[in-house]
Amino acid sequence: MKPRLRALFCDHLSIMRGKYLPQSKIGDDGTRFCRSVFGTHYDRDLLNAPGAMVYQGLPDMELKWRHDDIRDSWDENTQIVLGDLYDDAGEPLPLCPRGALKRAVAAWGEIGLKPKVGIELEAYALQGDEAGRLEPYDTPGGVVYGTGPFADPLRFNDRIWEMADRLGFSLDMVTAEFDAPQFEYTLTFDDAVKAVDDIVLFRLMAREVALEYGVVLTFMPKPIAEAGGSGMHINFSFADDAGGNALSSGPKGGPEHMNDLAKNCLAGLLHHHKGLAGLIAPTANSYLRLQPGSLSGYWRNWGGDHRNVTTRISSEGGSKARLEHRMADASANPYTAVAAVLQAALLGVKTGYALPPMETGDGFERTDARDGAANDLKGAVDDLEKDVALTAAVGADLVANHVFMKRKEARKTRDLEGDALRDFYVYFI
Repeated sequence: MKPRLRALFCDHLSIMRGKYLPQSKIGDDGTRFCRSVFGTHYDRDLLNAPGAMVYQGLPDMELKWRHDDIRDSWDENTQIVLGDLYDDAGEPLPLCPRGALKRAVAAWGEIGLKPKVGIELEAYALQGDEAGRLEPYDTPGGVVYGTGPFADPLRFNDRIWEMADRLGFSLDMVTAEFDAPQFEYTLTFDDAVKAVDDIVLFRLMAREVALEYGVVLTFMPKPIAEAGGSGMHINFSFADDAGGNALSSGPKGGPEHMNDLAKNCLAGLLHHHKGLAGLIAPTANSYLRLQPGSLSGYWRNWGGDHRNVTTRISSEGGSKARLEHRMADASANPYTAVAAVLQAALLGVKTGYALPPMETGDGFERTDARDGAANDLKGAVDDLEKDVALTAAVGADLVANHVFMKRKEARKTRDLEGDALRDFYVYFI
């Protein structure tokens, strides 16, 4: 087979959509899709969502990419690329999640700072039983921080690591998590758009490689009711004009060494806590994970080296100084989620919100915070819609589409429980 191109974008539901294209497309180029993908739900229900233009003829949108963004794929004779979406008049499509992230990066650039991002992903491995029902991957010797064959008898994670190395993904860590069969994957810090491009493609690669071993690797927030949840922790810092870390006040990190930029970012994240949930924990399944005492980012709080707060201040200083926001899960589009976190932090810088005191409770038996995220998807979407400043910063058109689709999703899933709720999402996330 001649070399071909796999052109992709990550849609409003965090589903990867794309086409295989001929060798002639390997260069600066584009291809067209139906814009009404943005009105399509997990169950293929086509809805007249804002911006999807379902009742205006289902017109085209165009995915455009640059030659320099094309990279090798994990499939033979195939190269792969992510691009930006444009409407049929050639203007940037307001619904494009990658465009939302680029707008967030540009907004920080206006004050002389370049966002740097590192993302931690958690996922569960499932396998089909003799009847085809999904069950947890059998890892009888699995432990937290487990490595080797007891944690992963099929060694599918070795193949993921090998492929990541070959394709140039900069892996920081792969390990077994607290609840078997859960795994964590972390890529190293990079410029925000590059970091999210990498995590989106890494996630797709990992799922497709695992499937070759008969494993459904799912990044959904709570696929196993009795086990812990899976998050998408967003670590971020900023490079200044001199290339230094703008969050650093010296060689030591932690709350006692925070500078004004860090404090203002924190204040923005706390002020927009409830609105953020509707964008970065955006499925019905998210609210099985997003609960008090679950290390998930439920509470409107912050702290130092404390895994039971929503925003954690790294104890590392200097070039490694960073903030870690722990609410998001990978049912969110990673571009939208990172854009939302960066925009909430920037609103803190621009608006000067007051920073509440640091959390002193343990997060299990005692918590200072009294405000948390909504208890379900419907409530979170309502909170997002009320947050006018965050909505405007992320993109009013994108958020309007999101709110419409997620309200429909809340109704679609309200009577689903257990495996039925899991299976509504599991093959897509």
